[in-house]
Amino acid sequence: MSVEQSDIEKIAILSRIRVAENDIPEVADRINDILAMVDNMQAVDTADVEPMANPLDAVQRLRDDMVTETNQRDSFQAIAPDADEGLYLVPKVIE
Repeated sequence: MSVEQSDIEKIAILSRIRVAENDIPEVADRINDILAMVDNMQAVDTADVEPMANPLDAVQRLRDDMVTETNQRDSFQAIAPDADEGLYLVPKVIE
């Protein structure tokens, strides 16, 4: 796949990005280089490669899932402008 200068102009308009007229050829070349790299990566056979969550085989240390804070909902809702049955009431914004 190749990106032309006219494609860059259209993309710039759609994404509302200002690209100077003299920078368009360089942007097109850089995008074409990126697309060529992606094509090279897609050509690699990965059928026998097992998916990894982390390329370094690192293991994340996890803490116990325990409640450490007390429930303060009633005290927080006592100072709220408007609350009912455990819910904060807000004015209707969208009709």
